[in-house]
Amino acid sequence: MKKLLPLVAALATAAGLTACGSADAADEPAMVIDVANMSYTPASVTIEAGQTVQWRFDDNGLPHDVAGDGALDGVLQSELLTEGTYEYTFEDPGTYTYHCTPHPMMVGTVIVQ
Repeated sequence: MKKLLPLVAALATAAGLTACGSADAADEPAMVIDVANMSYTPASVTIEAGQTVQWRFDDNGLPHDVAGDGALDGVLQSELLTEGTYEYTFEDPGTYTYHCTPHPMMVGTVIVQ
């Protein structure tokens, strides 16, 4: 039995590594935008149709949001966040702009090809 324990542990570790290594890349956002220092960084990104953008909020407790303009007004809309993330999948090609509701000088663009 003692000889089997190291083998079982090794197999369990190998199975765990395989599971970690097989994560589907589709689960990852195509682009991450940092919401910090009163800006979206990068301010403009280009992605393919069907890809997801993630906004990562971390501006020392200052609340921000992501609010779509034009065709995405009311559709691309996060809550006011001081931390955490918000994701949106862009299905159709086009150029989409967005802003921060409490800080309208914060603007960004997503170009979907």
